[in-house]
Amino acid sequence: MSLTEIDKNEVDIVIGALHSDLTSFMNSWKPLFSGFHLIIVKDPDLKEELKIPEGFDINVYTKSDMDKVVGSSNSNMFSGYSCRYFGYLISKKKYIISVDDDCVPAKDPKGFLVDAVSQHINNLTSPATPLFFNTLYDPYSEGADFVRGYPFSLRSGVPCAVSCGLWLNLADLDAPTQALKTELRNSTYVDAVMTVPAKAMMPISGINIAFNRELVGPALVPSLRLAGEGKVRWETMEDVWCGMCIKVVCDHLGYGVKTGLPYVWRNERGDAVNSLRKEWEGMKLMEKSVSFFEFLRLPETALTVQDCVLELAKALKDQLGSSDPVFAQAADAMAKWIKLWTEANPSI
Repeated sequence: MSLTEIDKNEVDIVIGALHSDLTSFMNSWKPLFSGFHLIIVKDPDLKEELKIPEGFDINVYTKSDMDKVVGSSNSNMFSGYSCRYFGYLISKKKYIISVDDDCVPAKDPKGFLVDAVSQHINNLTSPATPLFFNTLYDPYSEGADFVRGYPFSLRSGVPCAVSCGLWLNLADLDAPTQALKTELRNSTYVDAVMTVPAKAMMPISGINIAFNRELVGPALVPSLRLAGEGKVRWETMEDVWCGMCIKVVCDHLGYGVKTGLPYVWRNERGDAVNSLRKEWEGMKLMEKSVSFFEFLRLPETALTVQDCVLELAKALKDQLGSSDPVFAQAADAMAKWIKLWTEANPSI
């Protein structure tokens, strides 16, 4: 199925607004956003009024909206980059495409504009193949097929739940790499999509991602947020953690995750030293959590995404909660997120 074969009313494009002036950003995306409904979520820490050009189908949400939906005691979970998660929560569409406001459409090697919206939908509406790797990457892409030796019993694939796009110019590098390689830019455009194999862990980034909300919406969970007495926010670590959570859920429920196309062009990376201050403690804890995710197996009784997230939270608290209070906090936040999701989406 392609974008031309689905109803645009099935898609929400979610934009977390961390900058007040969205004029240039919105105008750059206008050829691709036309006809789609947009959810713009303003970072509650952003004081300035948003500047948004006319000509778009948009709903804008601010902290007052968050307070109404989840209560003022819970709205702090949507500050900073996490504001995009509020868009995931309140959307009622089948497909979510999320792009950060420091990204513009990329161009392919021939100079043509990359239609990130269409490519994400293509990824989500064609099967994924997590159980057996196809060496020609995505066998459902134009010009590709299954290679000799690929089991015929697996060629129907499984539903694709998540599409992880990539970046040109400024890749999503961690703070130490940014600090050491200040001039590093990604100029390599790989025209390929592949399914991440089952049981292989991966980070994700909300910078350029899409997912089937009906299949895995509650698994996009904002939970790894706070550290230490100073309550330092690990903005850049939260979606890394989320990626490992959602991969465990997809593996358990039999869904696939794709990565590769589409690309966007990322303009802003921020200050590497400042990012390192925010990330350092989180990076160390993420290393501790890798083996937890690698060996975690959810019980057969976990039949829904909500079940999976709650079981994951329970295992996290039991196995890692005593080693660092942050893991216990993350487990509590995951349980709270499922409660908020169920209240906001009683039919999903």
